[in-house]
Amino acid sequence: MKYQSTRGLEKGVSFKDVLFAGYSKDGGLYFPERVPKLSQEQLESWSKLSYPDLLAEILCLYIDPSELSREQIIELAAGSFSRFELPEVMRVAELKNGLRVSELFHGPTLAFKDLGLGVVARLLQKFLSASGERCLIVVATSGDTGSAAIQAVRGLDNIDIVVLLPHGRCTEIQELQMTTCIDDNVHVFAADGNSDEIDVEVKSIFADTDFVKRHRVISSNSINWARVLSQMTHFFYGYFRTCAKVGDVVEMVLPTGAAGNITAGCVAARMGLPVRLVAAVNTNDIVYRSLSSGDFSKADEVVVSLAPAMDIQVPYNMERLMLLFSGHNTELVKTMMTEFEANGRVQIDAQVLKEMQKVIVDAQVVPDDAISSTLTRCWEENQYTLCPHTATAAHYHYCHVRPDGPRRLCVATAGPDKFPGALQGAGVPFQPCERIRQLHSMPTRSEPMERGQDWEAMLRQKIEAVSAVREAGGR
Repeated sequence: MKYQSTRGLEKGVSFKDVLFAGYSKDGGLYFPERVPKLSQEQLESWSKLSYPDLLAEILCLYIDPSELSREQIIELAAGSFSRFELPEVMRVAELKNGLRVSELFHGPTLAFKDLGLGVVARLLQKFLSASGERCLIVVATSGDTGSAAIQAVRGLDNIDIVVLLPHGRCTEIQELQMTTCIDDNVHVFAADGNSDEIDVEVKSIFADTDFVKRHRVISSNSINWARVLSQMTHFFYGYFRTCAKVGDVVEMVLPTGAAGNITAGCVAARMGLPVRLVAAVNTNDIVYRSLSSGDFSKADEVVVSLAPAMDIQVPYNMERLMLLFSGHNTELVKTMMTEFEANGRVQIDAQVLKEMQKVIVDAQVVPDDAISSTLTRCWEENQYTLCPHTATAAHYHYCHVRPDGPRRLCVATAGPDKFPGALQGAGVPFQPCERIRQLHSMPTRSEPMERGQDWEAMLRQKIEAVSAVREAGGR
């Protein structure tokens, strides 16, 4: 198994090199050169596996045995979820009116990002411990990725992490989950901008390949293929716990922002998992427009919503979807992405869109008032609390109840405890868990990035300072 750039410059890249990279050298993303196909017998066999064992099977397909042996991967997977509250890692809640919820939020930061980033951290550790090297993770977050990435590596001697968060544009709890981590290897910037604006600064860093190589800078956003790969596991596990029998179609509804999670689902579908996908988005509707009509264009501004982790206007994983559904036509992807980067808009090729819509069968915009009313309805009917992101998926379900259709699974991407404002506004009783309550009494540390300052220069200076300390033999 080898990897390529979505824009065609690189081919035959190892998994290790992809893991320790950000964007590819041509500004694209890395993607496997082929997608393995599963037989019905394999699916039947996988349906009996635990979550860690299922993860191991998937990783073995995408990591060449010359890089990590099957035994090493099984050991790595077995220890990836030790900090999760549920021994089974995730579960499916069966609620009234046919609503099924795939609970992906039982990790350390109460978000589905824990499923992927814990695995990424262990993969990094596996390779770093073998080589004696160190690395520096740079993350731009819209809310949940930053805290999950920090929790996965905090306190480690051979990994430093720099996180840029959009100050005031994620919830107070999301921000506290990052700024209360004051370990020596954790560095947090609180930027006066939205998530797309801080993404620009991070992409500028990764575009400087000499700088990235010199300071061993990597990404753990869903830019990093290893995170998308790890997240594929929950699609298989959720499918097996929803279908009446293996082979039946299951419809999965996903709250969608940067499109990393739905990309993982599309790859799972191409492997042979019998799923069809639905993208639920908030008022920031670029994914909806892209999937519905091929209109891949940025709006004038990012709108602050009740579902802040989805407040995104540049869903960079659309580029991977373009490659997957174009039959790995890197020249076509390069042409489309070059136009998008130059003009902020491009029309997705008609045939690519047609193939995409065979797997992502629908999309829906869910504004704040619908999010709020869905939170209320789910509580009143079930005494079950959704987070506002998950409410976008549940809203789709309530609008499209099909008793004779395939079974449907709504993906819960975060726990409700992180969003007290949205719950209180919907009249949903709220009692935060102990680990959330403790955040308010903990010391915090972050550095401001004010408008008018040179954010890229500040980020470079931080990376250089951390590297200098590292090379001097200290933290």
